[in-house]
Amino acid sequence: MKKIFILTLMLLSLSFLAGGKGKELKVFYWNIQNGMWHDQGNNYDGFVDYVKSLDPDICVWCEAESRYVTDTCSKLKMPEEQYLPWNWDILAARYGHQYVLIGGKRDTFPQVITSKYPLRIVKRITGNGDDIIVAHGAGWAQVDLGKGKEINIVTVHTWPHGYTYKAEDREASKAERGGDYFRATEIKYICEQTIESVPGAENQYWMMMGDFNSISSVDNYHYEIDPADPKFLVHDYVHSHTPYIDVIEKQYPGDFQSSTFGGRRIDYMYLTPALYKKLTSARIVRDGYATSTRDPRGKAVGNFCHPSDHYPILITLKLK
Repeated sequence: MKKIFILTLMLLSLSFLAGGKGKELKVFYWNIQNGMWHDQGNNYDGFVDYVKSLDPDICVWCEAESRYVTDTCSKLKMPEEQYLPWNWDILAARYGHQYVLIGGKRDTFPQVITSKYPLRIVKRITGNGDDIIVAHGAGWAQVDLGKGKEINIVTVHTWPHGYTYKAEDREASKAERGGDYFRATEIKYICEQTIESVPGAENQYWMMMGDFNSISSVDNYHYEIDPADPKFLVHDYVHSHTPYIDVIEKQYPGDFQSSTFGGRRIDYMYLTPALYKKLTSARIVRDGYATSTRDPRGKAVGNFCHPSDHYPILITLKLK
């Protein structure tokens, strides 16, 4: 009888420990520069091996479309010569993801989500068809983790230039900081269409990530520029109008973390407080395959980098 009692206690203890581990979820974001131009001539073998080595559960890819002939800056004939985004299902299957979703697509810089878990699109965001334009598009998707758990993912890639979208006089627009104000309009609209449209979102699982092409005032200890500079408008809006927490800034306070070859932090991952509580690790990956180097041919190939001019962000969550 005593042996049975001890065995029962051991089984209960093991069950408790197993239940306490929870579900570990790895989320990987990366602007892969022109649809991973770096590796398209290699059948994406290096890229696939790298992603497999990380074994993420969810990936968000920015600039997820093939744009140039391998090893050149000559434009591909679109869509007949493009491998991506049309074959993301085939590529994602090679690193173990069976679900693929393309966000709002206005041009050749879409965002794509791939996942081990079922995905559904809530909204593709390209503008209101009138006075609001989201130049590269954005998306709101939901990931079904099972047992009633889901994560909302908002993907972002804001306008990159100093002048406004379709500016007639680009130099004049740059002088007026047209690009900064245009990006601010984009992010306001994206947030209004996603997290701001859902009551109680701060208590739900939400993520927003992407290439924001904007620096944040939380990093101004590094930049040391005028706090009123329009360059800060995008993230100032996020901080003041949404519950999102800037993961990298929160994890590395006062320790500037570049996300680009050029030394700026313009790639971000935001989590709501409810999801941030589940965070166990976060980093911008700047080593191994992700190490960024400029192509030595320079302008002859558009000053592209290998494998990208951006560094990825990898986080781990533990969900009960």
